[in-house]
Amino acid sequence: MKRTPLQRKTPLKSGAPRRKRCPECRVMFTPSRSSQTVCGEIECAIAYGKSEKGQASAKKALADVGRRDIEVRKEALKTRSDHMKDAEKAVRDYRRTYELSIGSGCISCGESQESILAAQGWKVGGAFDGGHFMGKGARPELRLEPTNIWLQCKACNSGSYMHARKGYTVSQGFRTGLIARIGLEAVEALEADHAPRKETVEQLKAITAEYRAKTRELKRGQVA
Repeated sequence: MKRTPLQRKTPLKSGAPRRKRCPECRVMFTPSRSSQTVCGEIECAIAYGKSEKGQASAKKALADVGRRDIEVRKEALKTRSDHMKDAEKAVRDYRRTYELSIGSGCISCGESQESILAAQGWKVGGAFDGGHFMGKGARPELRLEPTNIWLQCKACNSGSYMHARKGYTVSQGFRTGLIARIGLEAVEALEADHAPRKETVEQLKAITAEYRAKTRELKRGQVA
């Protein structure tokens, strides 16, 4: 005898919302929106709202909305200077994370990561910074240039001579360390670079997003 193929009355997947059980009256219902928790009965909505779980859920929803609203407002109030700071921090964080990931020591004093951690690991914010070779005060056009930002220990980045290379100032030590890393020609090209940079707000936002994404990717690779 020929069998009739078994057919489902309802498909495995459909575009309709999944049915839920009301936590108050226990009746199954189809929500009209994804965030709907109770059925359409007013009594159920009032009872759930008065319950401890309902109040906690409402507070969390309000807090989330509040945080998002604050973030949107803060973003709208940002000036170009604020966006420049965001972009600089994003590039600096990436360069510091990258240099740490490949085992580099301080570009200025030449100390290893291990010795720096032993001597300065107690410092607030960690023992390492992303330091600018050409200072951003005198050479602001290079403040977002990745090849101008290298790993420095906290002491060298603050200008302290405590850990400087013997016979060198911190800045002289930086130049010496940089020549060893990228060569004299590249260092002199960086020193001679006076090309003006006039990034727009949109360009600064793009730089911030790009380097934050690079840093996240780098950290994910280190965890994996």
